[in-house]
Amino acid sequence: MTASSVPREAGAVAVSQVPRATGAVAVSPGAEAERSPTPFDQAERRIWSGKAEAYARTYARLCAHPAAALLDAAGAGPGSRVLDVGCGSGTISALAAGRGATVHAVDAEPGMVEATRRAVPEAEARTARLPELPYADDTFDAVVGNFVLNHVGRPREALAELRRITRPGGRVAVTVWRSPGAPGQALIGRAVQAAGLTRPDWLPALAPDDDFPRTPEGLAALLDGAGLLGAECSEVVWAHRCDPETWWAGAERGIGAIGQVLNSGGAEGVAAARRVYDELCAEFRSADGLLTLPHAALLARGRA
Repeated sequence: MTASSVPREAGAVAVSQVPRATGAVAVSPGAEAERSPTPFDQAERRIWSGKAEAYARTYARLCAHPAAALLDAAGAGPGSRVLDVGCGSGTISALAAGRGATVHAVDAEPGMVEATRRAVPEAEARTARLPELPYADDTFDAVVGNFVLNHVGRPREALAELRRITRPGGRVAVTVWRSPGAPGQALIGRAVQAAGLTRPDWLPALAPDDDFPRTPEGLAALLDGAGLLGAECSEVVWAHRCDPETWWAGAERGIGAIGQVLNSGGAEGVAAARRVYDELCAEFRSADGLLTLPHAALLARGRA
C-alpha cells in the first residue's frame, strides 16, 4: 500500500473489462520456509493490531462499495458455500448470508473476526492469515477477498491458496485499489506529502518480485499466474460521500499505511498535514459540507 492508498474493505459501475486466456498452470503451495511472513506481512500485522473499531467507524463504509458486485462475480447465492477472506467488519459476510449462502469468514486481525461474529452470528468466523488457511482442498463454491490482496506480502501465493480451497468450477473474486488512484484516494496523501512527512523506516513496501501492476491487465495476469482459469478484471468507480472529520479520523487513528506515515512526525507533523488537508478539502466539498471523493478499484474473478 502506498502512502496515498486507502485501507481495506454497491452500486459500483464496471467501465472496462480485460478477459484472459484459460488453461493457466496451477501454482502449488510453497514450502513452509517460503511461506514464513515477509517484512511486509509483519508490518501489516503491526498496522492493523487493535484497529477494528477505528476501521469500522471510518473506512469500512468506503470499502463496502464493491460488495454486491464482488459476490456477483464469485457466483455467491442461495445454498452456496462462501468464504470471506479478510472479512473486516463483516460487510461481505452479512451480504452473502442475506443471499442465503453458508458463510465462513477469516481475518488475520482477531478484532476484525470478533466484529464479523457480532455482525453475522450465523457465519463461522475465525482468525487465519494468507497464504495458509485452515481448510481442505475444494471446500468452497465461492471465495471472495475484498481488498485483502493489498495487505499480503505474496499476492500470487495468496491467490493460489484461494484457488486450492475452491472446488473445481467454483469462482474466486477479489478487489484491489487501482494505481494510479482516483483523486479522492490521494487527498490525505497529498496533505502528508505537503507537510514533508515520509514513510517510516520500519514500514516496507511490497518486495518488487511480489508486486504487480494495479491495472486490469496486471491483476488479471496475477490470477492467471496463480492458476485461476478464465481470469478477467473490470474497473469499478464510485464517488464516496463522507464528512471531512470522518475521512481524516481514519488516518489520524493509524489506519493503513497512510495512517503510519501521517503519525510518523508526531503531533507537530499531524497538525501540519491537517492544515493542508483542510485547504485541499475545498476541491471535494459539496454544498452540504460533505466530501465527494472519486475512487477507483479493480475487481477480478477466475475459476478454480
